[in-house]
Amino acid sequence: MKISQEDVILIKNFYLSKQYGARRLLSELPDKNWKLGSIDSLLNRSHKTGTVVRHQAAVDRACRVAVKDLVLNQEDKPKRHRSSR
Repeated sequence: MKISQEDVILIKNFYLSKQYGARRLLSELPDKNWKLGSIDSLLNRSHKTGTVVRHQAAVDRACRVAVKDLVLNQEDKPKRHRSSR
């Protein structure tokens, strides 16, 4: 399940104010259905960079790579020609 922006703020608030870790957050808020790895990576990013927002260059790079892969996959496929029948 994807973590919403409101949930990110909630997680960061619990992390900074009460020093809750990923497991403690999962036990305190079981109805959110978060994954341990998602919260853990979010907290690691917050600890390393001080923010949980992705850098815009990383987003742009990911989009460029996805488009490049899509174009390459389209070129690799053999083109089908319709017969005139």
